[in-house]
Amino acid sequence: MIKYGTPRHWIHYDSQAIFAPLVEAKARVQALTDLPYQRSWVEDLQAIQLKREVAGTSRIEGADFTERELDAALDETPDEQFTRSQRQARAAVKAYRWIAQLPSAPPIDADLIQHIHRLIVTDADDDHCPPGQLRRRNQNVTFGAPRHRGVAGGGECVEAFTQLIKAAQGPYLQHDPLIQALALHYHFAAMHPFLDGNGRTARALEALMLQRAGLRDALFIAMSNYYYDEKNNYLAALAEVRRRNHDLTPFLVLGLKGIALQCKRLSAEIRTQVSKALFRDAMYDLFHRLQSKRKRVIAQRQIEILKLLLREDSMELSALIAATRQFYNALKNPVHALVRDLSQLEHLTAVTFRRDANNSFWVDLRLEWPTEITQTTFFERVKNFPKAKTSPLLP
Repeated sequence: MIKYGTPRHWIHYDSQAIFAPLVEAKARVQALTDLPYQRSWVEDLQAIQLKREVAGTSRIEGADFTERELDAALDETPDEQFTRSQRQARAAVKAYRWIAQLPSAPPIDADLIQHIHRLIVTDADDDHCPPGQLRRRNQNVTFGAPRHRGVAGGGECVEAFTQLIKAAQGPYLQHDPLIQALALHYHFAAMHPFLDGNGRTARALEALMLQRAGLRDALFIAMSNYYYDEKNNYLAALAEVRRRNHDLTPFLVLGLKGIALQCKRLSAEIRTQVSKALFRDAMYDLFHRLQSKRKRVIAQRQIEILKLLLREDSMELSALIAATRQFYNALKNPVHALVRDLSQLEHLTAVTFRRDANNSFWVDLRLEWPTEITQTTFFERVKNFPKAKTSPLLP
């Protein structure tokens, strides 16, 4: 059993060892914040990242639920039958949504931390953990692997909690915001000041602190998802810091790599949204320029196909046939008409075909198409559309 020891320094690390990952993380944050994005994307991006964050922070603590069960727990009007894991996920959502509406740099004080803990455990773990209440005398906890013991309940717990807040309000402010966020995460988790919900609260506090670095709103990154993917390394880094008498270096290196990785992933998702917006604009602009009535009718069906692919990125042919049936049912040979439309889209280089290991045909959207096609090339290819019978999609 590794007992808790009050740190001599609340923010101590090897500056040289963290220099490269810190520079990389800050560069990725800057690149992310410089990306253009439409406000209409914000809600979708937030929902995706929040779901990843909640799933990650819950599963680190051993939560067991399927994607469908998680979706049900996050639903605004769900069924009332929940597992404890689902209740924890639902409570975490409330906490993160509350954090999201805070000012960019709220003061870190006891009221703030205790309120986040109340949100984390209320309706989830409050049957055995008083929300927002520090552990009292003889209320001790163990956690992690190898087993660690948090600060002793009662006076020692109050003192350590108070000292951590003073550090966050004082010495922490002399360090980079990314370092501050990770340092607060570690020390809170090492202390475990509450009976339950400490890990979830620590990761929520980190998310709050990362807002100061600009990672908020649509740019919120799901660090708990990263920690879950790296769960063994995450727990090992926390333990190694304690073994080194609270030298934060191992955890800072891990956390900074995670910040860089999650920023890179979110940047890629935003770039995909930008590419889809360009694709959508080019699609409507070029197809609506077609003159003949027959071509405009076909083009409208092709636009519907592309709209589906813009949502799905890629679709198996049978699924695409089912999803577009309403646009082809009135035709003499619906499947051949769809294949002809797809062959023409391939000729325009807007889509590609591939066959998977199970010998099924897939249709993939080419997001680079708007950067390659010109109006002249578009109309030249329209004049030379292939016959449907030449399509690789037909036997």
